[in-house]
Amino acid sequence: MVALTDAATTVIKRLVAGSKEGVDGLRIMVEHGGCSGLQYMLGLESRADPGDEVYEFDGVRVYVDAHSLPIVHGMQVDFVETLEQSGFVFDNPNVGDVCSCGKSFGG
Repeated sequence: MVALTDAATTVIKRLVAGSKEGVDGLRIMVEHGGCSGLQYMLGLESRADPGDEVYEFDGVRVYVDAHSLPIVHGMQVDFVETLEQSGFVFDNPNVGDVCSCGKSFGG
């Protein structure tokens, strides 16, 4: 399972409302890249692909492909806005190490 905080849900709702018609949620993927080997990729989505796990939070859907699911299972997604940063933050219990820039991770 992947969870969204209220703050993340609110931001995704705002992004969905301002996007093209038919978009109803956020796709979370894990791809190879970055200095630690893996990185999160996010994108607005309008439909599930075969094999996707779909979660719903207050009318917002989160799509996760079968490859990424074991890596993000149990993860909580938050959205923070501070003087130092603004963006999605991932609290993933499956992450073993994070690179110094915070953009990628390893298992």
